[in-house]
Amino acid sequence: MAGNWKMYKTPADTHVFFERFKPLVEDVEHCEIVICPSFVDLHVAVKETGGTQIRIGAQNLYWGREGAVTGEVSGHMIHSAGCSHVIVGHSERRQFFNESEAEVLRKTIAALENSLTPIVCVGEKLAEREANMTEGVLVEQFVGGIGGLTSDQFAKILVAYEPVWAIGTGKTATPAIAADAHRVLRREAAIRFGVEAARNLRILYGGSVKPDNIAKLMAEEEIDGALVGGASLDPESFSKIVNF
Repeated sequence: MAGNWKMYKTPADTHVFFERFKPLVEDVEHCEIVICPSFVDLHVAVKETGGTQIRIGAQNLYWGREGAVTGEVSGHMIHSAGCSHVIVGHSERRQFFNESEAEVLRKTIAALENSLTPIVCVGEKLAEREANMTEGVLVEQFVGGIGGLTSDQFAKILVAYEPVWAIGTGKTATPAIAADAHRVLRREAAIRFGVEAARNLRILYGGSVKPDNIAKLMAEEEIDGALVGGASLDPESFSKIVNF
């Protein structure tokens, strides 16, 4: 169960969140918990979760280790800050910052080279779904952004299916719709990396996940977890999702 805080919360807010959140999930053993705050909150988040089962991730990274690249943060820096995960290729990065499949691949490899677990995002826009292009879009994103990995690299990533039309809109893909998309992704994984690798791949669903729909989503065999946006900002709300 992963939470993406996007561009919300100050370091002080982060401290308050974890004070309230940690007691609500201290007995959780059935899933991994990952929270991805903004860069300015990472230090506080790592400190607050020390000695707990909660892992901290970043929301983005640059593929180089260091250099004259103003405004960027490298995987080496993120790992050195105490993080274990990083989101790669989120739809908002693709939409607002024009990230390509080639960039997604470079960032995924950079994350792995710095001992970070990348959560690689894929998903179609509303117009693409309405034009029955969902499968083609997912295949294109998978092949271009993930297909260039080696088998060893692929075994270390997570994939998140995030239909763009369901992110921050209040619309949620039905469990059946989400499961169908996950099957497409797992099929592509089997084609390129083998049946066993596809079986072991964990695919998260993201898109207006809330406490009142998480149980039905997780009842689908193809859905291995969730990447939660707005509902992860509130400790009570996110704890209910984690404890579904």
